[in-house]
Amino acid sequence: DIGPLAGKPVMEGKGVLFKIFADVNVYDLNIEQKDPDKIIEFVKMLEPTFGGINLEDIKAPECFYIEQRLIEEMGIPVFHDDQHGTAIISGAGLLNAVEITGKRIEDMKVVVSGAGAGAMACTRYYESLGVQRENIFMFDSKGLLHKGRPNLSPEKLHFAQDKDHGSLGEVLRGADCFLGLSKGGLVTKDMVKGMGKSPILFACANPDPEITYNDAKEARPDAIMATGRSDFPNQVNNVLGFPFIFRGALDVRAKRINEAMKHAASKALADLTKEKVPASVLEAYGVKEMTFGIDYIIPKALDPRVLEWEASAVAQAAMDSGVAQAPIADMAAYKASLSERLKASQSRIREFVASYHLPF
Repeated sequence: DIGPLAGKPVMEGKGVLFKIFADVNVYDLNIEQKDPDKIIEFVKMLEPTFGGINLEDIKAPECFYIEQRLIEEMGIPVFHDDQHGTAIISGAGLLNAVEITGKRIEDMKVVVSGAGAGAMACTRYYESLGVQRENIFMFDSKGLLHKGRPNLSPEKLHFAQDKDHGSLGEVLRGADCFLGLSKGGLVTKDMVKGMGKSPILFACANPDPEITYNDAKEARPDAIMATGRSDFPNQVNNVLGFPFIFRGALDVRAKRINEAMKHAASKALADLTKEKVPASVLEAYGVKEMTFGIDYIIPKALDPRVLEWEASAVAQAAMDSGVAQAPIADMAAYKASLSERLKASQSRIREFVASYHLPF
């Protein structure tokens, strides 16, 4: 809890990402308020002026209540990126990882380290992709969520097992997938060695993942490993989601961002990973090739094609699901306009930066 003043530079930075990646104009409003109902009241007052609301840095469980109320009571998209961003990006990775490994998503045993907003949203999202609730084993700081534990919140009770199955290491034995949104160093090489065939690991704690990429791959060379870090393959980076999701939602004046639009975003990212990577992207990352496989299951954050693929998929899903108020008649023309729009925006930014002179 760093407070709104300390959080302002972070939110300004997020606004820059919206603008650079998808030409979405953003105004950061940092609220000195902790009462959920007062936050809801404040945000609702903004609807006549703003096209969408991106909520940031609201802890669980208040974030669930605030977002749900706003979605129900507002006519513009409301999206809590801390919940859904990692879910959508890692969901794309999960779709590709399942395809590569030949696993059946409905049969997968998934172990989750963390029970905050991000972990809850990711796990619920994996459920919507086909993971069965009885195959989900979620841990918080006190251990496995199970029905023998007192005073579990409704959100935690949703994922509670019928009984205690033991420690994180014990439960990881034979598991197909690990999702980490907790803290670094919780998973050992021996734990990874005990996982099932071709294990999938999304160790997303930042800046230090639950297990490092090198340790995981040393323990299990057959593992598909993703982290939140840019210096290793398969970075789960939220910038692959929120700018383009809002771009598509805003362009059709969607009333909300629904599950169909989130799924469309994940599928677009998953599909893009299978396309040939442009030379400009390879050059940006200093590699000779990127090929769909265990070390490339998610597009790179600097891939300019993401705008066209994801924004158009989200816009189409909004139209198909009935939440678009300004449907796009020519989707091919819309896709072409996205690239041109971004080029024009970046040109304006370059001109501004080149002409700006500091007063000292």
